[in-house]
Amino acid sequence: MSRIGRQPVVIPDGVEVEIKRGNIVEVKGPKGELSQQVDSLIKPKIEDSQVIFERKANHKQARAYHGLFRNLINNMVIGVSQGFERQLYVIGVGYKVEDQPGGIMLSLGYSHQIYFRKPEGIEFEVDRPKRRTIAEGTKELLIGTITVKGVDKQLVGQVSAKLRSLRPPDNYKGKGIRYKGEEVHLKAGKAVI
Repeated sequence: MSRIGRQPVVIPDGVEVEIKRGNIVEVKGPKGELSQQVDSLIKPKIEDSQVIFERKANHKQARAYHGLFRNLINNMVIGVSQGFERQLYVIGVGYKVEDQPGGIMLSLGYSHQIYFRKPEGIEFEVDRPKRRTIAEGTKELLIGTITVKGVDKQLVGQVSAKLRSLRPPDNYKGKGIRYKGEEVHLKAGKAVI
């Protein structure tokens, strides 16, 4: 048995889980609603305010799907009850982020500003740049923050990755967009004799 797949998904108060025809699991909660089609090799069922997953076969693909679909449904339950968020730091002199209707405007050292449209189901929170130390032993940097919030864990991660790809952290000065807690190892510049 899959160690993850055999763990039941506990349904908290205020969250409704419904299994429809075609193995579609719908989850509704205070923050929103999500749905996921479960493969026919896995049979989800609701017992005592828990979702339990059973395999119909015991081959490699069924074992892999067992843990996968259990975790996908678990993330949906967490998303509609608590939500997910990812924080990004914008580091660099002259780099800034502004809230705009329907998205955010980024100035990242290019000859133009970049307008990043907010996808459906995602919210942005933008903080003004502040001087902060992000790691022990590093100097204080001017940092702006972007917080990406949503109910869909995959969408929050994807939007965060797209934002980071607009200006990945530089290896020499550390400028760019990075995740909160991400370590950037700086290289030594050219040595002047």
